[in-house]
Amino acid sequence: MAETIDYFTEARSVEAVNARMGADTAPRLAQVMASLVKHLHAFAKDVELTQEEWGIAIDFLTRTGQMSDGNRQEFILLSDVLGFSMLVDAISHRRPSGATENTVLGPFHVADAPRYPMGTNISLDGKGESCLFRGHVRDGDGAPISGASIDVWCDNAEGFYDVQQPGIQPQWNNRGIFTTGSDGAYSFRGIRPVAYPIPADGPVGQMLAALGRHPNRPAHMHFLVSAPGYETIVTHTFVEGDRWLTSDAVFGVKASLIATMEAGTDTAWISAFDFVMTRIG
Repeated sequence: MAETIDYFTEARSVEAVNARMGADTAPRLAQVMASLVKHLHAFAKDVELTQEEWGIAIDFLTRTGQMSDGNRQEFILLSDVLGFSMLVDAISHRRPSGATENTVLGPFHVADAPRYPMGTNISLDGKGESCLFRGHVRDGDGAPISGASIDVWCDNAEGFYDVQQPGIQPQWNNRGIFTTGSDGAYSFRGIRPVAYPIPADGPVGQMLAALGRHPNRPAHMHFLVSAPGYETIVTHTFVEGDRWLTSDAVFGVKASLIATMEAGTDTAWISAFDFVMTRIG
């Protein structure tokens, strides 16, 4: 009996490509690649993609790769503005109701920031409106979590992170790590964060402009909260009332992460937010 060969045709393009996959392919890789081929081919058929359009896409992806280096990852930026980073994060961090939600890490986290006692001012350049950040770290039952590490970072008053302005901003400006005591409370002083645009001078910025989209992120403070026995929280707290809350360029805003921003007495502002951690297992 003659062997049946599944030659490539428009109608059976998916079957032809996926049939070439080896029998020894790792199961998860086979699942992911088969689905990728299926959906990619369905996209091309749905929009009836032309060769000219696909050439433009290849050029866009090539320039995106060429723009990427050790200091800038244009592909991550592309993933962010398409909402894909947030989708993968949401799938990977499904938590019970009431637990603090994740959002994107962003490109500006730096490991091993200085560790400070509670109440320390992390604004080293003295610019911006002063703000006291405070709250508690608790478990799902409301009990305080002792020994939780709270790694924080944000931009300066001009909308730049210290790593974007070496030699201009002090190293570790608006960064620090704090550890909770038995009451689970945290507090530190910094500045009221300001909104800023993501890098828009490359292919991703050109794509946003072509789509009539702005590149702005609403003002936020980054938090990375970890404790033994609990899922690590990677998130932001967003400044309530910011004009970009409903149109964040990277889709990072969640309603539960919008923090109050109230006028203070010995500091210009007070931002209060409690973190609720989920036990592992």
